[in-house]
Amino acid sequence: MLADPLSPDPSTTDSAKDSGVFRADGPPVEWAVASGYVDYEPAVAAMEARVAAIAAGDAPELVWLLEHPPLYTAGVSSKDGDLLDAGRFPVHRTGRGGQFTYHGPGQRVAYVMLDLNRRGRDVRALVRGLEDWIIGALGEFGVEAGVRDGRVGVWVERKGAGWSREDKIAAIGVKVRRWVTFHGISLNVEPDLDHFGGIVPCGISEHGVTSLVDLGVIATMDEADAALKSSFQRVFGPVTPGSPPV
Repeated sequence: MLADPLSPDPSTTDSAKDSGVFRADGPPVEWAVASGYVDYEPAVAAMEARVAAIAAGDAPELVWLLEHPPLYTAGVSSKDGDLLDAGRFPVHRTGRGGQFTYHGPGQRVAYVMLDLNRRGRDVRALVRGLEDWIIGALGEFGVEAGVRDGRVGVWVERKGAGWSREDKIAAIGVKVRRWVTFHGISLNVEPDLDHFGGIVPCGISEHGVTSLVDLGVIATMDEADAALKSSFQRVFGPVTPGSPPV
């Protein structure tokens, strides 16, 4: 269940504004939520078409929330040896940054199409903004999360009697074309974590993966979406309802 939303973290908000990724002027970002499962290749084609339209000034920015059927994607830095079970799910080679990752039911994917011509042309600032967005959303469930040097994504520390470990709860992988972003983030709400076993997620074998439900947070996808929307507006600026491109 979603806890009472935390007050916006001033340091996060100020950092986003200072970096240039926050924009309150101009058209708000369209916020679209797909129903059902969206196949990967049509999603990529729709993203590429929207990116071209944004770059041409013919469409507003868009955040597109969806779920995929079970599949693996391989980023530009992926290593063949990190695909442990090639026959388990379809494998899609993609132009986004990063290595292998899993997408499937119970995981919220957010494809982020933002115009960096309006937001500073700073890819590192964009990635910091994506990290802050996820961390802020998790904070609304009382989950303390953060980033780690040398490891992409968002992580949580888990402790028990005599043990501790760090697990990944959200992945980040983006591509930029004509200073417009696409691909984006994935947040584990309630996926089947066994499905990650067919890959070495993001090339990191010494750490695990987790989800909100695995952490004991009983959250619906709608509640996760509400937290993502609230946090996004603190980091990137206002949104308005939009339609999924497919």
